[in-house]
Amino acid sequence: MMDSAFITVLIAMLGGAIRVSTPFMFVALGECLTEKSGRINLGLEGNLVLGAMVAYAISFHTGNPWIGVLAAGGSGLILGALHGYICKLPKVNDIAVGIAIMSFGTGVAFFFGKPYIQPSAPRLDAIHLGDWTGNSALAQALQVNPLFFVGIILAVAMSWAFANTRWGLIVRMTGDSAASARAMGVSVDWVRFLATAAGGFLAGVGGAFLSLYYPGSWNQGLSSGQGLMAVALVIFARWDPIRCIWAALLFGAAGAIGPSLQSVGISQGYYFFNAAPYILTLFIMIASARSKGAAREVPGELSITK
Repeated sequence: MMDSAFITVLIAMLGGAIRVSTPFMFVALGECLTEKSGRINLGLEGNLVLGAMVAYAISFHTGNPWIGVLAAGGSGLILGALHGYICKLPKVNDIAVGIAIMSFGTGVAFFFGKPYIQPSAPRLDAIHLGDWTGNSALAQALQVNPLFFVGIILAVAMSWAFANTRWGLIVRMTGDSAASARAMGVSVDWVRFLATAAGGFLAGVGGAFLSLYYPGSWNQGLSSGQGLMAVALVIFARWDPIRCIWAALLFGAAGAIGPSLQSVGISQGYYFFNAAPYILTLFIMIASARSKGAAREVPGELSITK
């Protein structure tokens, strides 16, 4: 009986890890790209929330959720570009601008999103990978949204590009030493602007997953701080896109602990287990602050190194 419950919990955590990790994945990849260029963007929480609202609204009006995904990316791109442009101005602090953009993005989403709290919009479909198993629990756990695979492909592509392409080298050089980049004729402000805008686009797509797949609705408490936690996730992954995938899955599994235990009738301490991702974020930040490996791999131009 105990073995059966344990297997049920593991299967539920597997499915939960895949679902919950996807928005973390996109926001973390966006922040990884931004920080690789030497800029911190704490405003991605605003991109995530605004992307969720825009995706839901566009899906509701067009009947096509994938148009909603693109629109969400577009809204994130606009916020990212705004962040990048403001940070180009003299004597502007990246972190302060990020907090302002986060407040702006969530405020705009809440203001324009009120009419879409009740209506039902078309949602993204899942790919059924586990039907062949004959196990209903495993089949449900292996219902995977295509955006999960898109995120993995993006991570592999980013990792390869950073190591093997001229653009990847320019982004890394800009993040490690702005003086060296300028000596090579690179426009540091332009590179960081593009990286911040692209990172914002990815965060917006992560928001679309929240409203159009899991949990699959629009409300003002949808994000629960996932955009901010993704910053800790990037530090934990040491600014490596592939490690961001594994870190996102770890965060996703932590977020799935509460619902997984509830599925086998364990409800005591439910709210404590729901706090697992936030507790994990705290421990990661403490460990990263003392980590020599993270100190070696952090881009030299980030504000946290100065």
